[in-house]
Amino acid sequence: MDLASIVGLSMSIIVVVWGMIMGGDIMAFYDLPSIFIVLGGTLGSVMVANPLERSKNLPAILKNAFVTKQIDMIGLIQTLVSFAEKARREGLLALEEDASQLDDEFMRKSIQLVVDGTDPELVKSILDTEIGLLEERHSANKAYLDSVAELGPAFGMLGTLIGLIQMLGNLSDPDALGPGMAVALVTTFYGSVLANMISIPLSKKLAQNSGGEILCRELMVEGILSIQAGENPRIVEEKLKVFLPPKVRKQLDEGKEEA
Repeated sequence: MDLASIVGLSMSIIVVVWGMIMGGDIMAFYDLPSIFIVLGGTLGSVMVANPLERSKNLPAILKNAFVTKQIDMIGLIQTLVSFAEKARREGLLALEEDASQLDDEFMRKSIQLVVDGTDPELVKSILDTEIGLLEERHSANKAYLDSVAELGPAFGMLGTLIGLIQMLGNLSDPDALGPGMAVALVTTFYGSVLANMISIPLSKKLAQNSGGEILCRELMVEGILSIQAGENPRIVEEKLKVFLPPKVRKQLDEGKEEA
């Protein structure tokens, strides 16, 4: 589980609810028709704008924002360097058994292509295409939440207009104007919460997770192609270290010194 997402969302909810409680009666913020207008209207419009299959996968999309796959970049580089050393000693065919034991399907496929003697340009083309398709799928999932963030406030405003129209129809009763205005504004509140507290932050988290996964795969491609070219393991390591932030790069160097 991604602790930052859980803590951040919980903190936002607590702060907003605390402000509602401190300002008076919290039930003033509850209006069932407004909830139906914002949630139902937003979901319906998002379903129109996206394929039905993507709407069915909404729980999985939200799960990806809260469950972040931890990528051990240092361990990945060490694995690729060890493959480079073995390939230089025993040849590329010696990596076939190691490839079959890998958990990562993308890396296993990459090694197998090299072992099968596939042309380097074709290997790069296949792997780059797979990365591009992965990025496209991630972008589509992010766009789904972006649609919610865009349409939520719009339906909040629509609900407010409905409330104002109903309120103006009762101008003959001055006592009903205050409560009517409050109810009309509640829908705008719901739309803003849906967009700014939920959809936009989760969309940004999906983009961040996608960037990390794509960077990891680009590192794999660089390492696999270097192994196929028969480059010195030290050169392979230096090329792959470029993908690491300076702090993580320092940890890798310190680990080698201790070893």
